[in-house]
Amino acid sequence: MSDFRATDKRVVIESVSPVVDDGRFPAKTPVGDRVVVAAAVFADGHDAIRCVLRYQRVGSGRWAEVPMEPLGNDRWCGSFPTDELGLWQFEIEGWVDHFVTWLDGLEKKVEAGLDVSVDLEIGARLYSEAADRARREDSQHLTEIAAELVSPASSKARVALATDEESVRLGMSYPDRSRATRSTKRWPIVADREKATFSSWYELFPRSWSKKEGEHGTFSDVEERLDYVAGMGFDVLYLPPIHPIGETYRKGANNALDPSGRDPGVPWAIGSSEGGHTAINADLGTIEDFRYLRDAASARGIELALDVAFQCSPDHPWVTDHPEWFRHRPDGSIQYAENPPKKYQDIYPLDFETSDPEGLWQALKGVFDHWIGEGVRIFRVDNPHTKSFPFWDWVIPAVRSEHPDVIMLAEAFTRPTVMHRLAKSGFNQSYTYFTWRSNKWELTQYMADIAEVGHYFRPTFWPNTPDILTEELQTGGRAAFITRYVLAGTLSPACGIYGPAFELMEDRPIRQGSEEYLHSEKYQIRHWDLESPDSLAPVIKQVNLARRGHPALQRLHDLVFHQTDNEMIVSYSKRDGDDVILVVANLDHHHLQSGWVTLDLERLGVHPGERFMVHDLLTDRRYQWDGAPNFVQLDPGGIPAHVFAVQGQVKTEEGFDYYV
Repeated sequence: MSDFRATDKRVVIESVSPVVDDGRFPAKTPVGDRVVVAAAVFADGHDAIRCVLRYQRVGSGRWAEVPMEPLGNDRWCGSFPTDELGLWQFEIEGWVDHFVTWLDGLEKKVEAGLDVSVDLEIGARLYSEAADRARREDSQHLTEIAAELVSPASSKARVALATDEESVRLGMSYPDRSRATRSTKRWPIVADREKATFSSWYELFPRSWSKKEGEHGTFSDVEERLDYVAGMGFDVLYLPPIHPIGETYRKGANNALDPSGRDPGVPWAIGSSEGGHTAINADLGTIEDFRYLRDAASARGIELALDVAFQCSPDHPWVTDHPEWFRHRPDGSIQYAENPPKKYQDIYPLDFETSDPEGLWQALKGVFDHWIGEGVRIFRVDNPHTKSFPFWDWVIPAVRSEHPDVIMLAEAFTRPTVMHRLAKSGFNQSYTYFTWRSNKWELTQYMADIAEVGHYFRPTFWPNTPDILTEELQTGGRAAFITRYVLAGTLSPACGIYGPAFELMEDRPIRQGSEEYLHSEKYQIRHWDLESPDSLAPVIKQVNLARRGHPALQRLHDLVFHQTDNEMIVSYSKRDGDDVILVVANLDHHHLQSGWVTLDLERLGVHPGERFMVHDLLTDRRYQWDGAPNFVQLDPGGIPAHVFAVQGQVKTEEGFDYYV
């Protein structure tokens, strides 16, 4: 049966954004940014409506509100600031505004020369009712207006008073919201750290960073060479698992099943008699060495990120202490990891259908708790798509409730629905398919796909990883490596590389058709010549300087692809207020390509017919462009891309054009 007490609530609120699964999961925003909320808010008939956006930091006990502005076609928009980390929520309230409806009708009748005596009486009543809701000082003024509207004064004078700017302001300040409709839900949104959105990651294996070839590298070796990483402009240093490595079924070089006594094993085969996920591989150093590295990195503006891989070697203490946490085969042995035809005999996956889920979940949360206690706030989570969604739905909010500054990156190269579901569970960033998107159509379509889920799915673009050496990098040479990092660093606010393999252009696969590296660091210690004159470190530095210096590259929104008449040339821009970046890249890694780029000048903020300057941030060259079509030529033998800062036109006192 209908609730007739609610029949006077005429406003409807629909199609609210940003909302994830009707509010089951929170949307995401960087702390300090304004959350832009849009909704369809409407009512029957032609009465005017108004609406407000209400918001609060969950747990604060205080609600604030801001008016929403009409966008047309019943769409409204408002925004609110997030000045604290953590969970926020918002709701919308809308009402039929009889005062605005009356005022609009009055003005139309006056313009048409109609009698408005009755309308002024109605206005007097509305002003009087507003006076009843107003503060004392405003109440008196509103009462005086109401009395004047039914006074013997001329109609013209009374209309002038009724429509006076100050009168209208007061009348609208105290609306009748007794019949307002409030949204039935409070939609959540998480404000997380800036690095959750904008960050530049560098991955390295500490064991390969000894200055002496053949020696096992340590945390101290990495500490001594931190200036190399900082000099390229990276602000996150990601270390693969730093824990003891199992001996049982240890893999040798190139994934060999018969290792020598010197083979260090795979870091993801975690656990030995020395300990498990909270212990440190003694070959890397001590916990004190780790702390020195952490602090030395922090002094250079770099945060350490640790790999969290929830799996165990056969020698992990959990295998003996908690056999129920693992899946057993019919013969009683524990099932090792497989991804047919690949076999990982040195790794036991955890069983999330265990008979002891509470014990397992608490132990895994304890891994996060331990390293958070050691000052780590960023985690790259290995293969989260092979762990249960209910676990992530529980552990991520549990960790963040205690430490809202924690950032988690999902290494989930898997199906889109699974990647998106992990983002909904709370992962701040996710690896993406960018690694394999090469041609113009693929890049354009993929960025459109990401934009559709950008309110909760944050991409990070990696041209390579220890597991992935794409065919493009195997065959494209120096130009491929440069272009891929330019694209990664300018299309996505978050990006990263696995180095030094990337800047030293490691391109040898273990076999043709494979994406595995020959002599992969996953299985053996490498020695890298960081001083190589062929290194791409200087180019990477310029890309990272552009990222750090230009807000347009620090967010995902306002990406526009511009038309080119050559399919081997891609062009796009990003804008943040007056900061405009325009990228033009040659996707052919072997041949010079040229053509015309036709710019959407309005999206660039350039007036048609105006000459403007573009400053290439990679080469420090400047070019004067004129109008929408402009010619480009890019040689893969040099720098195969432009990263332009678009600069406006200014007249000097001498009358010449100068660009800033």
